[in-house]
Parts: sequence; structure tokens; C-alpha cells
Amino acid sequence: MERDEESGGVGKSYQAPFGRGRLTFSLPPAVASLDVIAAPAFPPLEDLPAAVTQALAHPLGAPRLRDLAQPDVQVCLVFTDATRACPDEVLVPALLAELAARLSSPKSAAGVPDANITLLCATGLHRASTPAEKIAKLGADIVARCRVVDHDAQQDVVSLGQTEHGIPLTINRVAAAADLLLATGVVEPHQYAGFSGGSKIVGVGIAGEPTIAFTHGPAMLDQPGARLGNLQGNPFQAAVREAGRRARLQFVLNVVLDGEGRALAVAAGAPDAVHDHLAVAAQAASVVHAAHPYDVIIAGVGFPKDQNFYQASRAATYVGLVERPALAVGGVVILPAPCPEGIGAGAGEQRFADLMRAGADRPALLLAEMRAHGFPPGAQRAFMLAQLLERFRLVVVGCETPSALAACHVRTAASIEDALTWAADQAGHSLRVALVPHALTTVLTLG
Repeated sequence: MERDEESGGVGKSYQAPFGRGRLTFSLPPAVASLDVIAAPAFPPLEDLPAAVTQALAHPLGAPRLRDLAQPDVQVCLVFTDATRACPDEVLVPALLAELAARLSSPKSAAGVPDANITLLCATGLHRASTPAEKIAKLGADIVARCRVVDHDAQQDVVSLGQTEHGIPLTINRVAAAADLLLATGVVEPHQYAGFSGGSKIVGVGIAGEPTIAFTHGPAMLDQPGARLGNLQGNPFQAAVREAGRRARLQFVLNVVLDGEGRALAVAAGAPDAVHDHLAVAAQAASVVHAAHPYDVIIAGVGFPKDQNFYQASRAATYVGLVERPALAVGGVVILPAPCPEGIGAGAGEQRFADLMRAGADRPALLLAEMRAHGFPPGAQRAFMLAQLLERFRLVVVGCETPSALAACHVRTAASIEDALTWAADQAGHSLRVALVPHALTTVLTLG
């Protein structure tokens, strides 16, 4: 952990991620000290394409993909949507090449033609991806030659019955009909799953509303095991893994990224084996212990998560809703996020906005109402944010759509300096501040 406590850092400038660039700020006199908190440093992979090739050649817990495929199979390859900083532009071409490969061995019967492959964007309850986003994710050549579709959680789903734990399992129709279901993904800290990746892209990303409603309802999210950075006894993780098995997800290619988007590790093979393997690396690369609580934490987000408030707010809850937060009760989270899309355009984002408008100014009552009556899928962001607001305060800095946030009772400020000055006025004393440049890949915990 990097520290700067010289005269409160007055006169020195700092930077936080902001869109595709950086937001530079200095410290007002009311700041006594600032610590810059970075996740543990790990060397990035020198050559991601080469590492992906090696991972596909040596899969974990599964045969090689080219040995799983036959020329006449129907393949569904699920990839992450535009809100996930996953290098699908590297992962998807590698998987397609493996599907197309023919070896001299008679056991190797791949050679799957493009016409038999559907690329499915795992949008969950978020908006459909744009043509430009599909090209950015996959490359123009793949978009031109392959069928690329977006998941629709409200329309294009079929039921697979119930899981053994009573979860209504609904998934995308194309994925359910496929002979071979594959997926990409990124293994990173996740509010409910502990770490994303593995089967989550199927259990949530291409699930129908009934499944998302069950896994994201208060009965699930209030369970102590369903928390950031935890896999042990995590019922949410167990649910998405069961969904993956029932949906016949056979093969995944996942990566671990650092806060700058550089790949630290990659693995391919059976979903659970890959997830178990990479979660160890993700945990080692994300957990930081703070020696004392802070009055203010500046939670960096960056592109693409800071394009709307629904996604950007994850950074605030990651800071405040860990098991032992490093933020003093009543403290302030400062969230630099331009939010050009406002709250967000998908069904889940709009449901979140509806609940925030109705009750974010009285978070304890909003929580009580949501626990008593439930909430529609997608609105779980309001459930988590209300828990944060019950204990802490939140200021969004640099928002391009302040009226949308104001309607949801979210305070905004023009600059980090203004937000820090406001926080000092509220506290009535000089501030001990932490800057977490990459709050979505850093699990900051006290002790």
C-alpha cells in the first residue's frame, strides 16, 4: 500500500480513473492524510494470445475443445457484454480457431463451420449491445462471418425446470438447444458470487427473469455467505454452478485482469475447475488489509463500468459492504464517474432507478420494504445501495447527467476537491482519506 501523509498532501496532485482517461485532483486543507491503496502487484502475462493458446492446449478437467466438437454440432459461444472489461477480442477468435481445427488424429473431429456457431452476448437484464460494441468485442471479421445475437431475458428463454434447491432454471433458447455450449468470462471480485466467471455467465448472463429474480432476491442476498470475495459456503455461487451444469455448459475460457485491464492469468476447461483455479489468483491479486478505518474512500471505477450509475455504483458497495469495511461508520464514498448513460437503459437499470427514486432518501425504510415485499430482478442494485446508504454517504463526481442522479436522491459534485470539502464540513474535523484507484478489482478490508 502506497502512502502519502506529507502535510496532508497539499500541493500534490492525484489521479483517479474516469471514463477512458483520468481525473486529476489535489487535496483541500481539510484533508489530513491520503493513502493510495493498490491491489497486490502481479506481473501481467507477456503475451496473452500465446497464453490462451497454451490454456486451450491443456484444459483443466475437460478434453481439449477440438476433441469435444464434431463437424455437424450446433455450437453456442456465450461472450460478455459491453459492461465487462473482458478481452473477448482475443478469447473468442481463439475458441473459434479451436472449433475449426482438424488434427491428423482420428479422434480429433472438430472442423465446425461458422454456419453452425452462434455467438450469444450475455446481457442479463441489461440493454442489448450496439453494432459498434459487438465489433469492439469480437472484431469486424467475426461479426461479418458469424451469427451474433443478444440475449433477451424477457423473451428468448426456455425452462429447464427447477434445480435441486428449488431455483426455477430458465436460460436462453439458443443456448438450451445447442449441442455444445461454451463461454468466455473474467474472474474478478463480485458482490454476491464472491468472484465472477465460470458458470455465472450462464446462470445470470443468459438466464431468464425467473432465475435472475430468485438468485438476486433478498432471501439469497441476505445470506452471510453471499458476499464479495467469498467462495466458501456461498449459496449464490452454488446456484450459478448448478445452473451451469443443468444447462450443459461444457467448456469455458476465463481470464483474471488487474485494475489496468492487463491479463494476469488465463485458464480453459470445465467451468468449475477453471473457476476454482483462477479464483485463487484473483483473490491473491485483489485483497488488501487496511490498518485503520478512513473517513473518506475515493472509489475509482473507469471505463466501461462508469458509463452508467447502475454499474458504477458497484464500486461504492464493494468499498462499503465487505465483511469488515475500511470506512468509518458515517463516512463518505466519493465515486468519480461520468455516467453519460445516466442510470442506465436496460430493464434492470430502470427498475433500480424506480426504487431509488421512491426511497433512497430513507434507506432503512426502503430496505424494510424490499425485504418484506421483494423486488423485481435488476432492482437488487437498489437493495445493495440502500444497505450502503444506511451506514455511509455517497457523492458522485463529474456526472454528465446530474439530474438523473438527483431524481434518485444521489448527491453529486463537480470535482473531487468539492466532494472532499463537503465531507470535511459534514465530519467537523480533518479527514483521513484513501484513494482506491481500482475499487472493482480491489477488496479493501479492515484488519
